[in-house]
Amino acid sequence: MSSSFRVPSVPPSGEVDIAAVFHAVWQQKVLVLFVSVGITLAAAVYAFTAKPEYQVSSVLRPAAINELDALNRSEVYQLPPGDALIKVGASLESYETRLNFFRANQALFKPFERPGRTLEQSFDAFNRDSLKLVLPDPKKSDSLSAYIGLGLNYPKGIDGVSVLNKFVDYAIDAEREQIAADLRVIVKNRLTELEGKIEAARSSYKTDKDARIATLQEADNLKRAQLQDELKALRQQIKTARQDRIAQLGEAIAIAKSLGIEKPTTPSALGEKTGGSSESSSVMRTEINNQQIPLYFMGVEALSAERTALLQRKSDDFTEGRIAQIARELQLLQSNREIEVLKQRQNEDLFLSGVEPLRAEVVRLKNLGNLDISNMKLVTIDRKALEPLRPVSPNKILILAIGVLVGGVLGVLAALIRHFIISGRRAKQQEVTPVLAGAAGKPLHERVIS
Repeated sequence: MSSSFRVPSVPPSGEVDIAAVFHAVWQQKVLVLFVSVGITLAAAVYAFTAKPEYQVSSVLRPAAINELDALNRSEVYQLPPGDALIKVGASLESYETRLNFFRANQALFKPFERPGRTLEQSFDAFNRDSLKLVLPDPKKSDSLSAYIGLGLNYPKGIDGVSVLNKFVDYAIDAEREQIAADLRVIVKNRLTELEGKIEAARSSYKTDKDARIATLQEADNLKRAQLQDELKALRQQIKTARQDRIAQLGEAIAIAKSLGIEKPTTPSALGEKTGGSSESSSVMRTEINNQQIPLYFMGVEALSAERTALLQRKSDDFTEGRIAQIARELQLLQSNREIEVLKQRQNEDLFLSGVEPLRAEVVRLKNLGNLDISNMKLVTIDRKALEPLRPVSPNKILILAIGVLVGGVLGVLAALIRHFIISGRRAKQQEVTPVLAGAAGKPLHERVIS
């Protein structure tokens, strides 16, 4: 026997002996195969036992312009097709709309319910993991790309097609009802505003009418007071004139008596009489004189008769023609026909000015109540959800492929780890054995390896 000591060759630091690694793995091919098969079987079990998950989607696009023409022509609520699509998209994304749909269709969501969870908690899980809204790229301004997509992932046992289609219809109906409610509020507010303007016109008309009546009454009262003052002054003037006439007649009577003038006479006749003229009384004389003959020449009889008549007079109104005119004017002022007509108006709205356009707008807005929004097409459902042909998960082929790949990798790693562990143990044993032999009195270089 020959004694020798073999030191295992170690590759330079940082270098890997690929052949040695491959040889080590090949020596443990059973382990690699066992791990690969185990991982692959585990992946296969998951692939064939996992609950299938399906996916459906729906796509919405803007409605045609004519679908919203009746609403836009109302001049009350403007809703272009693009804005209508955005509104419906906001409704589809709304948490409240989704929760209300969940509550209204609990029978469709029974599989989502979990023991110990409230209705809202079950909905939150469904809303977070199942419903996804897909929007177009905002960088693209092409109108052809305007759409809104909605996807639903659901496990087996749920009618996902009905859930998605009903939810889309529910969101559209909810938005349509919201638009109808908004339209009603806007129309109501506009009508209230117009009624306020018409009422303001009524108030202005009433104020103007009352002011007109007050002006006419004031004018009549002023005219009546002026006429009454004039009448009173005229009567006082006539009375004073009558009293003056009576006083004049009294003086004239006294003078006539002192002169013995009983009958009307003239100055020339009186002179002849006092001068003793013997002309026959049958002679008629005519005297032309530009001077006013004194009143006493009328004679006592005529003057006394006039004075007696003046004293017995009850009213002097007939002596002044203006008094009759004043009486006529006062009689006319007893009733103002214009005031009576103003007060007797029945339908005062007919006399309001500037309200014709307001009334026409009121009629137009009230006719908007006949606008049928329930059948208005806000969006076009470009693609409804259809029953999927196969589940989107689990992908059995992909899972098996990944299982095989992962199993192979893990098998190789396991083989390498086992190889390095065994190699490390052997290296330690080889280092310990020479030490033990030297302690027994044998030289190290004489170690015999059989």
